[in-house]
Amino acid sequence: MTTLLAYSMIAVFMASIMSGRLSALIALILVPLAFATLSGYLPVVPDMMIDGIRSIAPTGVLLMFAILYFGLMIDVGLFDPIVRRVIRISHGDPMRVVVGTAILSSIISLDGDGSTTYMLCVTAMMPMHRRLGINPLILPAMILMPNAIMNIMPWGGPSARAMAALNVDAGQVVVPLLPAMALATLGVLGIAYFMGLRERARIGKLTMPQDRVAAGEEFANPDPSVQPATGWRAGFNIALTVGLMCMLVIDIAPLPILFMIAFGIAITVNFPNIADQRERIASHAPSALAVSSVIFAAGVFTGILNGTGMTDALAQSILYIIPEGHGDWLPLITAIASAPFTFFLSNDAFYFGVVPVLAQAAAAHDIPPEVIARASLVGQPLHQLSPLVPSLYLLMGLAKVELGEFLRFTVKWALIPCLLMLLGTVLTGVIPLPQGLGF
Repeated sequence: MTTLLAYSMIAVFMASIMSGRLSALIALILVPLAFATLSGYLPVVPDMMIDGIRSIAPTGVLLMFAILYFGLMIDVGLFDPIVRRVIRISHGDPMRVVVGTAILSSIISLDGDGSTTYMLCVTAMMPMHRRLGINPLILPAMILMPNAIMNIMPWGGPSARAMAALNVDAGQVVVPLLPAMALATLGVLGIAYFMGLRERARIGKLTMPQDRVAAGEEFANPDPSVQPATGWRAGFNIALTVGLMCMLVIDIAPLPILFMIAFGIAITVNFPNIADQRERIASHAPSALAVSSVIFAAGVFTGILNGTGMTDALAQSILYIIPEGHGDWLPLITAIASAPFTFFLSNDAFYFGVVPVLAQAAAAHDIPPEVIARASLVGQPLHQLSPLVPSLYLLMGLAKVELGEFLRFTVKWALIPCLLMLLGTVLTGVIPLPQGLGF
């Protein structure tokens, strides 16, 4: 019964947001509440909700102050030179812009942090996409898909969880996956090229001014009420941002604390007047509130999912589909199931709740744990589209698109890198096929 309720809750949740009947914020609160009530957990639902909110609170704080920090850096023109340079390279060609967006995301995503990638890439590329009239759903899609693949690197969240849950190292898990990751990345670039050609055919190329500086200035999109930083302040902003990125990589302190401190320093230096500080905070408050509110609502969803035992029931349901005497199918089943399960569950729930169960079952058939760990990462290109991923709401807020519309547009494309990941792992032998299915 718990398994049935878990699948039903996920189905109702996805249907409600993809049909546009409920916003993600409301669906994350009301749908699990309704199913918890049906399950007879109403008296303890408040405790489950608080537990979920408490677990996700640091992420909510991080995204709120990250939005304020990067919003402030946009106001003072920190990223204008990057935008102008990429504009000059694109020459007004939608195909170059779309492919360039995917390449930029692939490079920046090497830091393993989706939120940083989303903020930097949207900031740099959105002015060009809008000026050229490119479909607004393409920008977040071309940022998210490369990031989902690069997030498998050892310092990314999914791999770290898989390695910790099964006590294996990066050499056993991630290194063998690199060829498959490269194949999936090429697939995303192919999608970007196809989308770019389609947009070029639809809107044509934009005739750029001969003056290269003028071409860049045409796309600059500063807040007219704020003057870009110049002189020593411009240099200070660059140094502060580079220093912040370095501290994020070396993990010198929790991310929420770093962004809170960086924002406090940045707004004090760039806007010494308190009235100006209030104006800057107010200008970015709608974006910060929209994202952080959904993050806390996602905490409600995961809290109820875990508290009612639905996560454990979903994990056990995978084992029930394995025919008796066919344990050698476990790696392939894990790889295929990783896409939907990491979409409907948080990474913590999947890698600490589901994957150990699968690894234990595989051990009975002499399948080493690193094979299950590799297979569990195959579905990551789809995971980043999950409504349970906090940074997805940051991307939606920055790109100014609706979640349901974005999911309908992107899911079919995200399946392609998933399939390429699966194909790459099978061809390289890092995920063994069941007996009788080998090449």
